Amino acid sequence: MQLPGVPLVVRVDLAVAGSDWSGTIDIPQQNASGLALSPITMDGADIRFVIRGVPGDPTFDGKYAGGKIVGTFTQGPLSLPFTLERGHPTTRIATATRPQEVITSKPYTEQEVSYSNGPIHLAATLTLPAGNGPFPAVILITGSGPQNRDEEVFGHKPFLLIADHLARAGIAVLRADDRGVGQSTGGTVDEATTVELSGDTLAGIAFLKTQLSISSDRIGLIGHSEGAVIAPLLASRSKDVAFIVMLAGTGVPGDEIWLKQRELIERADGVDEAVIEQENKNAPELVSAIETGAGFAAIEALARSQLAQQADLLPKLHRPTTAQTEFNADLVTRAMTTRWFRFFLTYDPRPALRKVTVPVLVMNGELDRQVSPDQNLPEIEKALKEAGNSDVTIRLMPGLNHLFQKARTGSPSEYGSIDETFNQEAIDVISNWIVGRFGRNVGRPQGR
Repeated sequence: MQLPGVPLVVRVDLAVAGSDWSGTIDIPQQNASGLALSPITMDGADIRFVIRGVPGDPTFDGKYAGGKIVGTFTQGPLSLPFTLERGHPTTRIATATRPQEVITSKPYTEQEVSYSNGPIHLAATLTLPAGNGPFPAVILITGSGPQNRDEEVFGHKPFLLIADHLARAGIAVLRADDRGVGQSTGGTVDEATTVELSGDTLAGIAFLKTQLSISSDRIGLIGHSEGAVIAPLLASRSKDVAFIVMLAGTGVPGDEIWLKQRELIERADGVDEAVIEQENKNAPELVSAIETGAGFAAIEALARSQLAQQADLLPKLHRPTTAQTEFNADLVTRAMTTRWFRFFLTYDPRPALRKVTVPVLVMNGELDRQVSPDQNLPEIEKALKEAGNSDVTIRLMPGLNHLFQKARTGSPSEYGSIDETFNQEAIDVISNWIVGRFGRNVGRPQGR
C-alpha cells in the first residue's frame, strides 16, 4: 500500500473451504501479525475483505486479474491504492529495521521487580548504573492505551532506549508494564481515569524510596503524552518528586486536544479539505454530547449522522457502505464513552501545572500532530510561570513527531515505517538536563 510518502508492505493469507473464505493479514512495519480478515466476499473478479476489530473498519476492495489483486484500501476518510501479488506460502516479508535497539553491551544491571497500588500489581524493570549508589532515579510513564514497560508501539521500544542511555549516564530507571499488560495484573488502563492511573506511578515512587541504591531525594518522572499529564499532577501533590520531564505533554483540556489533533492528522494524511471542514463543524457537537453525559444510543445516532454527512463529500468510489458507516459509528461511540475518554475530554492540566515548583524540562516535536506544540507549549510555560517556577526549560525539537522520531509529515501513519525509534539528540537533551541538575556529583537541590 502506498501511504503518504511511504510504502507499507503487507502479507495476506487466504484459504477457502467450499464457498467459505477465511484469512489473516500481517503488517510487519506496524508489528502486527495474524489479524483476522472478516468478512471476505467474492463476486466474480470483485474481492473485498475487512480487517476485523480495527478502528475505522479497514477495507480492501479490489479486482483479481493476472495473478494480482488491485484496488483501493479505505479506513475512515483515508483512501489509498494497493496491489497484492502472489507469493509462496513460505515467503517472508522484511520486518521493520530498528537499528537503535541493537544494544551490544550493557554496562549496568537490570533487576526484575514488582510493587503494588492496592489491588494493582505492577511488574517492572529497575536498571541500575555501574558503581556504587545511591543513584538519582527516574520513573518512565507511558502514554495512553495499554503498553508494556518499553512503551512498545509499531515495533518501536522508546523506553528501552531511554533506560539504556540514562543508565550509562549514572541515572537509575524504573519502567513498568501498564496494569493489565504483560506481567502486571489487577485491572486494565481502559477501566481507569488518568488520575487513577497516576496512583501506579506513585506506588513506583514509594518502591524506589525503599531501595538503598536509590537517592530518595533525587527521584524524578519522565512522562510521554498521557504520562506527561501524570508527571506534573504528581509533582503538584507529592514532595517526593524532585523533577519532571514532559515529553509531548498537554497544556489545555482534552476536548481542545482531540479537536485539534483530529484536524492535524487528517490534513497530514491528505484528507480532502471539504471533509475536514465538515468534521470541524460536526465534532464540537459530538464532544458536547459526551461531556454532558448523553447515553450510548444518542451518541451513536449522532456519530452515524455525522459520518454519513462526511461520506457524502467523498467521491462515489470511496464512499463507505451503509453497513460500514454503522460499524464505524459503533466503534466511535464505544471508544468515546469509556470512563477514560470522558475524563480525558474534561481534564484541564493547568491547575496542576500552576503548583509545580520543581525543575521541569518540557519537550515537544515540531511535527507532533497528536499534541500540537503551538496549542500546548505556550499554555504549559504560562502555567509554570504562574507557579513561580524558576527552573523551566522549553525545547521545541525541529522535525520530530509525537514519538520524537525524525518525520516527514508527523502523521501517525508514518510511525511504523520510520527506522528511528527515538531521536538521539532528544535523548541527549533529556540526559544532559537531568545529569546537570541531579547527577551523581551534583549537590542536593535547593529551595524545595
